[in-house]
Amino acid sequence: MGKFDLRPGAHVHFMGICGTAMASLAGLMKDRGFKVTGSDQNVYPPMSTQLAQIGIPIMEGYKKENLQPRPDLVIVGNVISRGYEEAQALLETDIPYTSLPQAMGEIVIGNRHSIVVAGTHGKTTTTSMMAWVSLACGHRPGFMIGGIPKNFDKSYQLPEGDWFVIEGDEYDTAFFDKVPKFVHYKPRTAILTSIEFDHADIYKDLDAVKAAFVRLLQLIPPQGGLLVTNAEDDNIASILDHAKCKVVTFGLHKGDYRAKNITPNRGGVEFDVVVHGQVRGHLQVNLIGEYNIKNALAAFATAVELGWPLDQVTKAIAEFQGVKRRQEIIGTPNQITVIEDFAHHPTAVKATIQSVQARYPKGKVFSVFEARSATSRRNVFQDDYAEALSVSQVLLLPPAFNQTNIPEEQRFSTSRLVEDLKKRGTDVELCESVESIVDKIGSRAKPGDTVLIMSNGGFGGIYEKLLKRLEAK
Repeated sequence: MGKFDLRPGAHVHFMGICGTAMASLAGLMKDRGFKVTGSDQNVYPPMSTQLAQIGIPIMEGYKKENLQPRPDLVIVGNVISRGYEEAQALLETDIPYTSLPQAMGEIVIGNRHSIVVAGTHGKTTTTSMMAWVSLACGHRPGFMIGGIPKNFDKSYQLPEGDWFVIEGDEYDTAFFDKVPKFVHYKPRTAILTSIEFDHADIYKDLDAVKAAFVRLLQLIPPQGGLLVTNAEDDNIASILDHAKCKVVTFGLHKGDYRAKNITPNRGGVEFDVVVHGQVRGHLQVNLIGEYNIKNALAAFATAVELGWPLDQVTKAIAEFQGVKRRQEIIGTPNQITVIEDFAHHPTAVKATIQSVQARYPKGKVFSVFEARSATSRRNVFQDDYAEALSVSQVLLLPPAFNQTNIPEEQRFSTSRLVEDLKKRGTDVELCESVESIVDKIGSRAKPGDTVLIMSNGGFGGIYEKLLKRLEAK
C-alpha cells in the first residue's frame, strides 16, 4: 500500500481530529492497534467526548510541536489550510501524509462491498440506519458516520465481514486533494438522497454541485453496482443518465418504492411500502418529518435490492432510534421540550421547524439558529433563510465566526434577515450573546412549549446553559 503500509502499532497523527469523520477514522485506527494522536483548535462535543472516552489525546492548536515525537503517518483534515503552522512544518519534512478519504479507501474499506450514502440532506440518518440494518442482517459491517447513531455508542465500527457503510460527503478532501470525499470510497452501492446548492465556499453554482455527484454515479460499477435514489428530486433526475448501473428509485408520490397510508403514531410514523403497485412491507419509523420517511424508504429499498431478509430489515428499521443532534430531545425541564438539531441549510431548517411544529402543535416553538457553516455565513441563501425561519418565533445571533475572509458584498447579514422576518410578521430578535438568548427563553417559555436549537457546532454551550435556566424556572 505504499505510504499506507503501516507497521503494527505505528503512530498516526490526525490534524483537525475533532471533525466528525476525522474523529471516527481516528477511532477506527486506534481499534486497529495504531497509536493515535490529534490536534484541533475548535474542540466541542459530541466528537471531543467520543475521543476522550476512547483515550485519544487532543493537542490544542495547530503548532509545529504537535509533530513531535515524529509520527509515521499524518492524516490531514479538510479544515486545514497550507498556511497553518503545523501544516507548514509537515510539508518541510518527509513524514508521509494523506487525506481522510484516501486513508479510508485504502486502509479501511479496501475490497469490501462499500455502501456510500450521499446527497445534500439526510446522509447521516440514512447511513446510520443502513449500518444498523446491515448489522441486524448479520453482515458484521464496518461503518463511518458523520454523527453518533443512538443504536451504537460511537460513530464508527471496524468491519468483521465484507461490508462497509459510509457517509459520502461532497465537500472537498484536503488542501492537496481537491475532489469530493466520496471519490475515494469505492462505491459498489450508492444511495443519493437529494441535490441542492450548498458549500458555497468551494462550489461556484448548482451545476458545479451536480458535476460532483456525476463523478459519484460514474464510479458505481455497471456490473453488480446499484444506485438507490430519490425519484422526486429534479436535480438528481437531470444527471441520472450518467449512471450505468442498476437504478432504483423511491419517493412519497413517485418511484419504484413508495410510502402509502402514512399514519403518525406516538413514536413517529408508520406506513406501507408499495413496490410497483404491490405492498411489500409495513414500516414503523421512530422519527418525524417527511424527509425521514424518505430516509427510511432509501434504507429499505437498498436492503431489499441487495437481497437482505425482509423481516430482519423491517424489524431493524423499527428499532432504529435516530442520531444524536438530529431532532434529539436533550431535556424536558418544567415540561418545556428542548431539541437539538444539526440543520443549517435553509431547506433543512424549514423542514425541521415544520416537523417539530407538527409533532408539538399545542405550544409555541422557539427557533434558535446559529449561522455557522461556511455557506450560511455567505449571502447566497439570504432570502431563503427568511423564508425558512418565518414560520416560528425566532432568536438569532450574529454569524459564529469572523466574516473578514469573505468579500463584503458576499457576507450574510443577520440584521437584514431580522428586517425581512419582521416584514413577514415573524416574532424575531437579534441577540448579542448566548446568555441573552437563554434569559429571553427562560423568561418566556411555558410548559408545553418547545425550543428548537439549530447549529452544526457547539453554539457557545447554549444547550447546557438553557437546560439549567429552564430547570430553575
